[in-house]
Amino acid sequence: MRGIRKAFGACVANDGVDLEVEKGEIHAIVGENGAGKSTLMKLAAGVDRPDGGTLEIEGRDVTGWSASEAIAAGVGMVHQHFMLVPTLTVAENVVLGSEPTKGARFDLEAAMAAVDKLSKVTGLDVPVDRLVGELAVGIQQRVEILKTLYRGARIIILDEPTAVLSPPEVRELFTVLRTLRDGGATIVLITHKLREVMEISKTITVMHKGKTVTRLRTSETSPAAIARAMVGRDVRLDGEENPPEPREVTGEVVLEVRDLVVATSGRPRAVDRVSFEVKAGEILGIAGVEGNGQTELIEAIAGIRRNASGGIRLGGVDIGGLSVRERTGKGLAHVPEDRQRRGLVLDFTIAENLVLGRLGEFSRYGFLDQQRVHANAEEKIRGLDIRPPDPSAITSALSGGNQQKIVIARELSRSFRVLLAAQPTRGVDVGAIELIHDLLRKVRDEGKAILLVSAELQEILALSDRIAVLYRGRIVATMPRSEASSEILGAHMAGIGAKDEAAA
Repeated sequence: MRGIRKAFGACVANDGVDLEVEKGEIHAIVGENGAGKSTLMKLAAGVDRPDGGTLEIEGRDVTGWSASEAIAAGVGMVHQHFMLVPTLTVAENVVLGSEPTKGARFDLEAAMAAVDKLSKVTGLDVPVDRLVGELAVGIQQRVEILKTLYRGARIIILDEPTAVLSPPEVRELFTVLRTLRDGGATIVLITHKLREVMEISKTITVMHKGKTVTRLRTSETSPAAIARAMVGRDVRLDGEENPPEPREVTGEVVLEVRDLVVATSGRPRAVDRVSFEVKAGEILGIAGVEGNGQTELIEAIAGIRRNASGGIRLGGVDIGGLSVRERTGKGLAHVPEDRQRRGLVLDFTIAENLVLGRLGEFSRYGFLDQQRVHANAEEKIRGLDIRPPDPSAITSALSGGNQQKIVIARELSRSFRVLLAAQPTRGVDVGAIELIHDLLRKVRDEGKAILLVSAELQEILALSDRIAVLYRGRIVATMPRSEASSEILGAHMAGIGAKDEAAA
């Protein structure tokens, strides 16, 4: 790609970008949220057309081609937010648009056989007859990759493929990507996770504010150097290497959960008699491989899931029978793990999303005070560097990381006593992760209680005062941060030698 330019109205997403990817390599594209990474790759995949510049694939000028032309030429893109039909089976999703037929009818048996064979050959083993809506996100990610391979992709673009995966699922995905690479495929990986960049890529392109900053050889750089090129300054990379200072938490118990059981359609005990407490001025981190009850736990406390039994007390008051709105009124804030389904109205503007659930605070005589709504948005946009910095921008047009910043900014501006933070930095760049971590520490130091759920062990280790491990719906270990490490937590997460216990 040479001199690529793409603008959406006054917002210039790509401003003279250059990109070079060698055949048969894994190439990483990194940059802050809103740097133009996804836009650039959508141009390569024919989803959008550039306003200027040239695109060549294997020496052939394909500038401005369509998505169907890109697919026919062997270019496939797996988008950050899955494009699957939950009510169709895995096989039906994979062949959708390229269905095998018997006469004039769709040949479901042939589709299932073809997808099953492809999944086993590539190592992307999936249950071809299961409905996609019933699958864990890691399996859904495999289905998305199979869709591109089924259409003959030789150049595979992956946009934040590990954002919703647990560490074991990431390892499995990387094994698959290496297998595909060794088979001759070229892979372009958009990601914010610098440790993963170092592990899987051969070369790296760094973008900043719509421009190409530099091209690096992975073996000759470091996470700190990549972060500096992305953000333009030194960035503190939180995690095991930078453990927090031990703190004595003496605040009162603000959130108390006792013998909580949560049932789902396929799992009568998705959460199985879980008990714990969180004190004012404390962060309790919940570690665990995704799919072990974290989602159900947080959503039951938030009031989204009502098929729960047991006790939930906020500030000593039983909130188990209250609605989501009533729990919010009692002092509960919630950063949901699925920002698009649970945290935002995508057709609303940035300004409108920043006041969701707080309309009364921004109204006069029954009407929204648009001037105050706009001023609030400008303040939050500056505070978290939301891009584009336009309160009237439609939220669906923003990158996933900038959408996440909107949710964080809104929830932290509420009057709350307890924050449920589920995957608070999912899809967010390293500079914004540093900012969000500092904000969470700040509200904790102000005396708020935080229940943190994260698939990132480094995030759990960086922020938590105490850590509980959830395995198959039960808390199997609880420990102060000073006694925790990746190895210890990882063993409990895998159910190795862990004894069930209740967090005290």
